[in-house]
Amino acid sequence: MDTSKKFQEHIVQSPWESVRKNDWDDWKWQLKNRITSVDQLEELIELSPEEKKGCLFANKKLALAITPYFFNLINRTQLDDPIRKQVIPRVEETFTSKGELLDPVGEDGSSPVEGIVHRYPDRVLFLVTDRCASYCRYCTRSRLVSNAQSYNFHPRFEAGLEYIRNNPQIRDVLLSGGDPLLLSNNKLDKLLGELRKIEHVEFIRIGSRIPVFLPQRINTELCGILKKHGPIWMSIHVNHPNECSLTLKEACDKLAFSGVPLGNQSVLLKGINNTTDILKNLIHKLLLMRVRPYYLYQCDLINGSAHLRTDPREGIELIRSLRGHTTGYAIPQFVIDAPGGGGKVPINPNYIESITENAIVFRNFEGKRYSYPLNKRDLHKTPDDYPDLIEPLLHN
Repeated sequence: MDTSKKFQEHIVQSPWESVRKNDWDDWKWQLKNRITSVDQLEELIELSPEEKKGCLFANKKLALAITPYFFNLINRTQLDDPIRKQVIPRVEETFTSKGELLDPVGEDGSSPVEGIVHRYPDRVLFLVTDRCASYCRYCTRSRLVSNAQSYNFHPRFEAGLEYIRNNPQIRDVLLSGGDPLLLSNNKLDKLLGELRKIEHVEFIRIGSRIPVFLPQRINTELCGILKKHGPIWMSIHVNHPNECSLTLKEACDKLAFSGVPLGNQSVLLKGINNTTDILKNLIHKLLLMRVRPYYLYQCDLINGSAHLRTDPREGIELIRSLRGHTTGYAIPQFVIDAPGGGGKVPINPNYIESITENAIVFRNFEGKRYSYPLNKRDLHKTPDDYPDLIEPLLHN
């Protein structure tokens, strides 16, 4: 079966039809030609009043930036297009609802060194840049990325590396930001090389939306660096099946063939991916791209995100609707990153009805009840307690 037929070819639309293919496929050209102002947007798409007001406010909260490649995935005739909603600002971003925070998951309080977040005993988050190729309007780090809020973040690589060197309990380092794959090849090569020199660092991960926003970046040189320092694990961020173009599939193929294990982290977003059909379509396409669905996040309580957040109970029911109706590999873990810094907490459908001394009683995906016996008298027995069964085996 040719799985490529399941993916749409990327069609270059106005005003870029005349761009030379070599330029279009150049990631630096894509960055240089990003849409970054309301005037540029209005030349390309008819904005609603809510979008226009949001764009005018963007540089005070989270900058507007969309690569030509990703913008071309938008159906420009539809106001409710799922890609449009993710990257075009809206006036609702100016509203702060009850419970929303500038730093919703408490990263600043767990930062011993600028750029390092050390929340879990054996791992750290290493923020290496404040720039992204495009900006998601629900970004948890909107206080930091793009510097629209004058957060004044300046990653200090050596200070971060020194902290990791001096804490031997750290075995897992996650590079994030901003987007680490926007670093130059030389900087990324050096950073990964320094991490690999640290004996107690066993596991290096990269969190990136570059394959989705800027698949042209996934070229031979970058893949060579990742392979050189591998295994480097990578979590990408795809929210809707319309993002799964043939170009993205080819980028994921390149990464996988370079020895990079791939997972996906989606955010549950109202009117974008909060239906069973859309989620199932997405996770099936991810598997065809060699990407395992990993997390489905409840949208964090970042300021100005209420218009995109769902009720967490929707997430629980969505996972329930997938269980038993698709392969287990395809089902992500639904999690809430606890407000204030508690870390990621799995939120699962409740299949267990009761646990007693005698049995666990539970329901399966069809709602049928089953019982698994728990006989305490049998729990601590050894083979010596079953001579009638063991003796025949010894003589055969």
